Amino acid sequence: MSSKGMTLAVAAVFATAIASAAATTAAIYGFAQPESQEQAAAPAGDDFGTKVHDYLVENPEVLLDVQVALQRKQAEEQQKAASAALAENQDKIYQPAYDAELGNPDGAITVVEFFDYNCGYCRRALSDMDEIIADNNDVRFILKEIPVLGPESEAAQRVSYAFFKVAPEKYADFHRALMGSGNRATDQTARAVAAAFGVDNAAIDQAMEEYPAEEALAEHFALAQAVGVTGTPAYIVGDTMLHGAVGVDRIQQVIDNVRDCGSGTCT
Repeated sequence: MSSKGMTLAVAAVFATAIASAAATTAAIYGFAQPESQEQAAAPAGDDFGTKVHDYLVENPEVLLDVQVALQRKQAEEQQKAASAALAENQDKIYQPAYDAELGNPDGAITVVEFFDYNCGYCRRALSDMDEIIADNNDVRFILKEIPVLGPESEAAQRVSYAFFKVAPEKYADFHRALMGSGNRATDQTARAVAAAFGVDNAAIDQAMEEYPAEEALAEHFALAQAVGVTGTPAYIVGDTMLHGAVGVDRIQQVIDNVRDCGSGTCT
């Protein structure tokens, strides 16, 4: 389809929408209406289409405004759906049975991060976590591992979960070391990091037998799906979902809002 043809198609859609809105307004206020719905919805002929085409060509920013408005509306709808899912999964989010907690365990504000040890964005966001914890003594930071990047990530998750069960007091250091190592996270590299913190292969293997990771994985993936996590990292702060490596400033902004008004967005 040519650019003019496509623009005429858009014009027809606009004309239909405008005519429909006009008909609705007339019905509300008792104005005279056209004889039929077809007449109300019909474009005003080639002349009308040409005028709309010329207007859009001369003012293409209108289409950008429409796109921005659509994206904003979609984001608002996604946030509403996420907020509802967060409200329905409070226990799994904030009273985790399988997750490490960093920062203040009694903190009034909780930040939850979904991550994968092989996620490059998660690795770059490690310093965001550390800065948030250092700058906010009322924040509890919960880590939920979802190995979405293949078998190596799954193997690393099983080692990290076993390490957490063996030495929970050392898990924060283990997490920072493995996430910040620069190496591909695998069973072997995760075990090497564990050994550096005094947890050898025998202890890891025993913990894997006693505490299989499948239940933790099932809960994490189900929760991620419920709240709309589509990739890593993703964060929950209060009633707000943050997708991607949004940076420390954005996370801090939402924390400040939760502290000030009890919601991630203050009005």
